[in-house]
Amino acid sequence: MNTSQIPEKKHLSIKTRIAEEAKKAILLTLYLGTWFCAITFLAESALKGRPIHDTIFGLAMIKAAICSKFMLLGQAAYPLTINKKHGIIPSLLAESFIYSFIVLLLSYLESGIDGLIHGRNFIDSLLSFGHSDPQYILALAIVYWLIIWPYLLFVSMKMALGDSTTNEILFGPRKTGL
Repeated sequence: MNTSQIPEKKHLSIKTRIAEEAKKAILLTLYLGTWFCAITFLAESALKGRPIHDTIFGLAMIKAAICSKFMLLGQAAYPLTINKKHGIIPSLLAESFIYSFIVLLLSYLESGIDGLIHGRNFIDSLLSFGHSDPQYILALAIVYWLIIWPYLLFVSMKMALGDSTTNEILFGPRKTGL
């Protein structure tokens, strides 16, 4: 089987590896946080007449940080693989559903914790996630998948092409002499 995995970086110092992992976590948190804040803003805007509190955006960023940590731990425990005979997309399809399912589970947990914060029962709050509406939860799962999918494609492209080539393709050549 012809696969490409994330290259091992044993030659790097522990300090450098920690710095790289921290950078990955921060960037993934910002990516997910942007999406979660946008979804939160959309949901709150739909409830006309209710003020939008800043705290919900903080919770969205906390959720993004937790999700990014789980995703990075998952990638460390079960590295993404690309089967060169099938290409990036077929190779990652199953993993994208798993990561999206994890985000959905964390959303359930967030609902339970939110209930506790507001004096409600944790289990009841957990079960009321998505208004207990399977269609809404399915729609949310699809949105989560649409958020996770580009990230996994980006990571896979970096694995296949290298960091500098991927960054140059997506963002243009690096500017020098600033």
